[in-house]
Amino acid sequence: MYLFTSERLGFRNWTEADVPKMAAINTDPDVMNYFPSLQDLSQTTAFIERMQKQYEDKNFTYFATELLSTREFIGFIGISIPTFEAEFTPCVDMGWRLDKKYWNKGYASEGAARCIGYAFEVLELQEVVAICPEVNKPSEGVMKKIGMSKILTFSHPLLQNDERLNYCVLYKITNNISGT
Repeated sequence: MYLFTSERLGFRNWTEADVPKMAAINTDPDVMNYFPSLQDLSQTTAFIERMQKQYEDKNFTYFATELLSTREFIGFIGISIPTFEAEFTPCVDMGWRLDKKYWNKGYASEGAARCIGYAFEVLELQEVVAICPEVNKPSEGVMKKIGMSKILTFSHPLLQNDERLNYCVLYKITNNISGT
């Protein structure tokens, strides 16, 4: 069932059963605080379909993530290809979005670190980036905790009309395993 695991988490491709669970996360104002809007059921469905297709094509996605102990769906953690153009695209982006009842338990850091391991060891990618609005200090903290380095601050092309979210940070981690 799981493509890979970490100490407490299982990572897998998406199923239709994930749609209502992810939709509930995407309509939580606290979870979506650093996004321009909530995402409804149709937007969530389209996102999951895009993630399923990306996994078929690339062998990676923002993976549906579960607790190993209970098999409870907690959100997503993984890597994806951004759909916008910027000076650093194309690239592979690390991302996560968890139900708020799973915040502050180390799951985002644990899962992101494990997904970077998958990206470097299995997919043999050379680098992974992560992006968040400057105001999203919790996500920036995860980036630092997993060993990523801040590369630049930029005006996000999809957020230029949102004064609070427009300026984003880009972090990067490079594969030091390859070629050794």
